[in-house]
Amino acid sequence: MAEKMAKLVSWNVNGLNAVLKKGFMESFGRLDADIFALQETKLQEIKLTSRMRDIPGYQSYWSFSTVKKGYSGVAVYTRVPPKRVNLSLGDPRYDEEGRMIELEYDDFVFFNVYFPNGQMNDDRLQYKLDFYDDFLSYAESHRKKGKRLVITGDFNTAHNEIDLAHPKRNEKTSGFLPIERDWMDRLVASGYVDTFRHLYPDTVKYSWWSYISAARSRNVGWRIDYFFVTEEMLREKRVTDAFIDNDVLGSDHCPIGLVLSTR
Repeated sequence: MAEKMAKLVSWNVNGLNAVLKKGFMESFGRLDADIFALQETKLQEIKLTSRMRDIPGYQSYWSFSTVKKGYSGVAVYTRVPPKRVNLSLGDPRYDEEGRMIELEYDDFVFFNVYFPNGQMNDDRLQYKLDFYDDFLSYAESHRKKGKRLVITGDFNTAHNEIDLAHPKRNEKTSGFLPIERDWMDRLVASGYVDTFRHLYPDTVKYSWWSYISAARSRNVGWRIDYFFVTEEMLREKRVTDAFIDNDVLGSDHCPIGLVLSTR
Protein backbone atom coordinates (compact mmCIF):
# COMPACT_ATOMS: atom_id res chain seq x y z
CA MET A 1 0.00 0.00 0.00
CA ALA A 2 1.39 3.43 -0.94
CA GLU A 3 2.31 5.69 1.94
CA LYS A 4 0.00 8.70 2.28
CA MET A 5 1.42 12.17 2.82
CA ALA A 6 -0.04 15.33 4.33
CA LYS A 7 1.33 18.76 3.43
CA LEU A 8 1.04 21.47 6.07
CA VAL A 9 1.78 25.14 5.39
CA SER A 10 1.98 28.15 7.68
CA TRP A 11 2.22 31.80 6.68
CA ASN A 12 2.11 35.09 8.56
CA VAL A 13 0.34 37.15 5.91
CA ASN A 14 0.58 40.50 7.77
CA GLY A 15 -2.97 41.39 6.79
CA LEU A 16 -5.18 39.06 4.77
CA ASN A 17 -6.89 41.94 2.95
CA ALA A 18 -3.50 43.25 1.86
CA VAL A 19 -2.12 39.92 0.68
CA LEU A 20 -5.30 39.12 -1.27
CA LYS A 21 -4.28 42.02 -3.54
CA LYS A 22 -0.81 40.50 -3.98
CA GLY A 23 -1.60 37.07 -5.37
CA PHE A 24 -2.64 35.20 -2.22
CA MET A 25 -5.13 32.94 -3.97
CA GLU A 26 -2.58 31.98 -6.62
CA SER A 27 0.02 31.23 -3.94
CA PHE A 28 -2.55 29.29 -1.91
CA GLY A 29 -3.37 27.11 -4.90
CA ARG A 30 0.26 26.58 -5.84
CA LEU A 31 1.23 25.54 -2.31
CA ASP A 32 -1.58 22.95 -2.37
CA ALA A 33 -1.63 22.28 1.39
CA ASP A 34 -3.88 19.85 3.22
CA ILE A 35 -3.77 22.19 6.23
CA PHE A 36 -2.94 25.87 5.68
CA ALA A 37 -2.43 28.09 8.74
CA LEU A 38 -2.42 31.89 8.66
CA GLN A 39 -1.22 34.32 11.28
CA GLU A 40 -1.77 38.07 11.59
CA THR A 41 -4.92 38.13 9.49
CA LYS A 42 -5.73 41.54 11.03
CA LEU A 43 -9.46 40.94 10.65
CA GLN A 44 -12.54 41.37 12.75
CA GLU A 45 -15.30 38.84 12.26
CA ILE A 46 -17.54 41.45 10.63
CA LYS A 47 -14.87 41.96 7.94
CA LEU A 48 -14.60 38.25 7.04
CA THR A 49 -15.84 37.85 3.46
CA SER A 50 -17.02 34.70 1.72
CA ARG A 51 -14.00 34.95 -0.59
CA MET A 52 -11.73 34.63 2.42
CA ARG A 53 -13.78 32.04 4.26
CA ASP A 54 -14.99 29.71 1.52
CA ILE A 55 -12.15 28.25 -0.53
CA PRO A 56 -13.42 25.19 -2.43
CA GLY A 57 -12.29 21.91 -0.89
CA TYR A 58 -11.54 23.40 2.53
CA GLN A 59 -13.24 24.12 5.81
CA SER A 60 -11.95 27.22 7.56
CA TYR A 61 -11.68 28.26 11.21
CA TRP A 62 -10.96 31.74 12.53
CA SER A 63 -10.00 33.55 15.70
CA PHE A 64 -10.14 37.33 15.88
CA SER A 65 -8.82 40.04 18.15
CA THR A 66 -11.70 41.57 20.08
CA VAL A 67 -9.66 44.32 21.76
CA LYS A 68 -8.06 46.07 18.82
CA LYS A 69 -9.05 46.49 15.17
CA GLY A 70 -6.68 45.45 12.40
CA TYR A 71 -4.60 43.41 14.83
CA SER A 72 -3.45 39.84 15.34
CA GLY A 73 -5.88 37.06 14.32
CA VAL A 74 -5.31 33.53 13.05
CA ALA A 75 -7.03 31.18 10.62
CA VAL A 76 -6.75 27.58 9.41
CA TYR A 77 -7.98 26.06 6.16
CA THR A 78 -8.22 22.28 6.27
CA ARG A 79 -9.19 19.62 3.75
CA VAL A 80 -9.71 17.07 6.52
CA PRO A 81 -12.51 17.90 8.98
CA PRO A 82 -11.14 18.05 12.53
CA LYS A 83 -12.66 16.05 15.37
CA ARG A 84 -12.49 19.03 17.72
CA VAL A 85 -11.86 22.78 17.47
CA ASN A 86 -10.69 25.03 20.30
CA LEU A 87 -9.86 28.75 20.25
CA SER A 88 -9.06 29.26 23.93
CA LEU A 89 -5.95 28.94 26.06
CA GLY A 90 -8.17 29.45 29.08
CA ASP A 91 -6.99 33.00 29.85
CA PRO A 92 -8.92 36.05 28.58
CA ARG A 93 -5.65 38.00 28.27
CA TYR A 94 -4.65 35.72 25.40
CA ASP A 95 -8.01 34.74 23.98
CA GLU A 96 -9.10 38.34 23.39
CA GLU A 97 -6.15 38.89 21.03
CA GLY A 98 -7.10 35.98 18.74
CA ARG A 99 -3.77 34.16 18.87
CA MET A 100 -4.51 30.44 18.70
CA ILE A 101 -6.52 27.81 16.86
CA GLU A 102 -6.31 24.18 17.99
CA LEU A 103 -7.63 21.42 15.73
CA GLU A 104 -7.66 17.77 16.78
CA TYR A 105 -7.26 15.06 14.14
CA ASP A 106 -6.95 11.29 14.42
CA ASP A 107 -3.15 11.46 14.06
CA PHE A 108 -2.25 14.61 16.01
CA VAL A 109 -3.40 17.85 17.58
CA PHE A 110 -2.57 20.84 15.38
CA PHE A 111 -1.83 24.25 16.89
CA ASN A 112 -1.68 27.43 14.83
CA VAL A 113 -0.27 30.16 17.07
CA TYR A 114 0.66 33.79 16.59
CA PHE A 115 3.00 34.31 19.52
CA PRO A 116 3.23 37.88 20.85
CA ASN A 117 5.85 40.40 19.81
CA GLY A 118 7.78 41.82 22.75
CA GLN A 119 9.41 44.83 21.12
CA MET A 120 6.90 47.54 22.08
CA ASN A 121 7.76 47.82 25.78
CA ASP A 122 8.59 45.83 28.91
CA ASP A 123 4.93 45.05 29.58
CA ARG A 124 4.52 43.43 26.16
CA LEU A 125 7.74 41.50 26.61
CA GLN A 126 6.40 40.12 29.88
CA TYR A 127 3.10 39.31 28.17
CA LYS A 128 5.05 37.38 25.54
CA LEU A 129 7.02 35.44 28.15
CA ASP A 130 3.83 34.65 30.09
CA PHE A 131 2.16 33.48 26.89
CA TYR A 132 5.15 31.24 26.12
CA ASP A 133 5.01 29.60 29.55
CA ASP A 134 1.25 29.17 29.63
CA PHE A 135 1.11 27.80 26.09
CA LEU A 136 3.80 25.23 26.87
CA SER A 137 1.91 24.15 30.00
CA TYR A 138 -1.24 23.77 27.90
CA ALA A 139 0.59 21.76 25.24
CA GLU A 140 2.09 19.53 27.92
CA SER A 141 -1.37 18.80 29.28
CA HIS A 142 -2.17 17.19 25.92
CA ARG A 143 1.06 15.21 25.84
CA LYS A 144 0.24 13.72 29.23
CA LYS A 145 -2.84 12.27 27.56
CA GLY A 146 -0.64 10.61 24.92
CA LYS A 147 -1.36 13.08 22.13
CA ARG A 148 1.05 13.82 19.27
CA LEU A 149 1.33 17.56 18.65
CA VAL A 150 2.16 19.75 15.66
CA ILE A 151 2.76 23.39 16.59
CA THR A 152 3.22 26.03 13.93
CA GLY A 153 3.16 29.77 13.61
CA ASP A 154 5.12 32.95 14.08
CA PHE A 155 7.07 32.48 17.33
CA ASN A 156 8.57 36.00 17.11
CA THR A 157 11.96 34.67 18.28
CA ALA A 158 15.00 33.50 16.36
CA HIS A 159 16.33 30.55 18.32
CA ASN A 160 20.04 30.47 17.50
CA GLU A 161 22.65 32.61 15.75
CA ILE A 162 22.16 30.70 12.50
CA ASP A 163 18.55 31.89 12.50
CA LEU A 164 19.19 35.59 11.83
CA ALA A 165 21.55 37.61 9.69
CA HIS A 166 23.01 39.83 12.44
CA PRO A 167 22.95 37.98 15.78
CA LYS A 168 25.46 40.15 17.63
CA ARG A 169 23.69 43.34 16.63
CA ASN A 170 20.37 42.01 17.97
CA GLU A 171 21.38 40.48 21.31
CA LYS A 172 19.47 43.23 23.16
CA THR A 173 16.48 43.24 20.81
CA SER A 174 13.26 41.40 21.65
CA GLY A 175 13.15 38.49 19.26
CA PHE A 176 16.70 37.45 20.14
CA LEU A 177 16.96 38.17 23.85
CA PRO A 178 18.59 35.51 26.01
CA ILE A 179 15.38 35.11 28.02
CA GLU A 180 13.35 34.44 24.85
CA ARG A 181 15.94 32.03 23.46
CA ASP A 182 16.04 30.27 26.83
CA TRP A 183 12.36 29.45 26.43
CA MET A 184 13.04 28.03 22.98
CA ASP A 185 15.76 25.89 24.59
CA ARG A 186 13.24 24.72 27.18
CA LEU A 187 10.72 23.88 24.45
CA VAL A 188 13.31 21.67 22.74
CA ALA A 189 14.43 20.13 26.03
CA SER A 190 10.80 19.24 26.74
CA GLY A 191 10.69 17.02 23.65
CA TYR A 192 9.55 19.35 20.86
CA VAL A 193 11.51 19.22 17.61
CA ASP A 194 12.14 22.13 15.24
CA THR A 195 11.52 20.16 12.06
CA PHE A 196 13.38 22.41 9.62
CA ARG A 197 16.49 22.61 11.77
CA HIS A 198 16.35 18.88 12.50
CA LEU A 199 16.35 18.04 8.79
CA TYR A 200 18.62 20.88 7.67
CA PRO A 201 20.98 21.58 10.58
CA ASP A 202 23.36 23.84 8.67
CA THR A 203 21.02 25.56 6.22
CA VAL A 204 20.80 29.33 6.50
CA LYS A 205 17.32 30.36 5.49
CA TYR A 206 15.00 33.05 6.82
CA SER A 207 11.22 33.47 7.00
CA TRP A 208 10.89 37.18 7.87
CA TRP A 209 12.53 40.37 6.62
CA SER A 210 11.96 43.92 7.78
CA TYR A 211 10.33 46.26 5.28
CA ILE A 212 13.11 48.73 6.14
CA SER A 213 16.27 49.09 4.02
CA ALA A 214 15.28 46.54 1.35
CA ALA A 215 16.10 43.77 3.83
CA ARG A 216 14.43 41.04 1.78
CA SER A 217 16.28 41.80 -1.44
CA ARG A 218 19.52 41.72 0.55
CA ASN A 219 18.34 38.63 2.49
CA VAL A 220 18.92 40.29 5.85
CA GLY A 221 16.33 38.22 7.64
CA TRP A 222 15.25 36.18 10.64
CA ARG A 223 13.86 32.66 10.93
CA ILE A 224 11.03 33.16 13.41
CA ASP A 225 8.34 30.93 11.86
CA TYR A 226 8.45 27.24 12.79
CA PHE A 227 6.89 23.82 12.64
CA PHE A 228 7.55 21.93 15.87
CA VAL A 229 6.42 18.35 16.45
CA THR A 230 6.60 16.17 19.52
CA GLU A 231 9.58 13.83 19.42
CA GLU A 232 7.36 10.73 19.21
CA MET A 233 6.50 11.73 15.65
CA LEU A 234 10.18 11.60 14.72
CA ARG A 235 10.64 8.18 16.29
CA GLU A 236 7.64 6.98 14.30
CA LYS A 237 9.26 8.37 11.12
CA ARG A 238 6.29 10.64 10.48
CA VAL A 239 8.36 13.71 9.47
CA THR A 240 9.19 13.44 5.78
CA ASP A 241 10.29 16.97 4.87
CA ALA A 242 10.23 20.61 5.96
CA PHE A 243 10.67 23.73 3.86
CA ILE A 244 10.81 27.52 3.79
CA ASP A 245 9.47 28.97 0.53
CA ASN A 246 11.36 32.22 0.01
CA ASP A 247 9.92 32.63 -3.50
CA VAL A 248 6.38 33.41 -2.31
CA LEU A 249 5.89 37.16 -1.96
CA GLY A 250 3.08 39.34 -0.63
CA SER A 251 4.02 39.63 3.05
CA ASP A 252 7.12 40.45 5.09
CA HIS A 253 7.06 36.73 6.01
CA CYS A 254 7.17 33.80 3.60
CA PRO A 255 5.36 30.47 3.91
CA ILE A 256 6.93 27.53 5.71
CA GLY A 257 5.90 23.91 5.42
CA LEU A 258 5.98 20.40 6.78
CA VAL A 259 5.31 17.08 5.03
CA LEU A 260 4.08 14.22 7.23
CA SER A 261 3.38 10.60 6.54
CA THR A 262 -0.06 9.69 7.80
CA ARG A 263 -1.10 6.46 9.44
